[in-house]
Amino acid sequence: MAPVYIAFLRFMGDDETAKNFSYSLEVGGNGRKLIWQGVPRSIRDSHRKVRDSFDGLIIQRNMALFFSGGDRKELKLRVTGRIWKEQ
Repeated sequence: MAPVYIAFLRFMGDDETAKNFSYSLEVGGNGRKLIWQGVPRSIRDSHRKVRDSFDGLIIQRNMALFFSGGDRKELKLRVTGRIWKEQ
């Protein structure tokens, strides 16, 4: 399996409470951007469970290097995000 980078948000609480919130993560560079929007995972979920379910911002290594710019050998990703409570 090719290397990937994953970012996700964990909620300090249970799944039911986490479902009241949404979040977005954004990574970009070289005039491009990739946005993920989802529901936070409970802090009780292991990172392996989140990773194995692909429930987050997943970036292939070659795309991460593209976003990093430069000579495509050094990884410099800037990930920004926001969280909000659903009405």
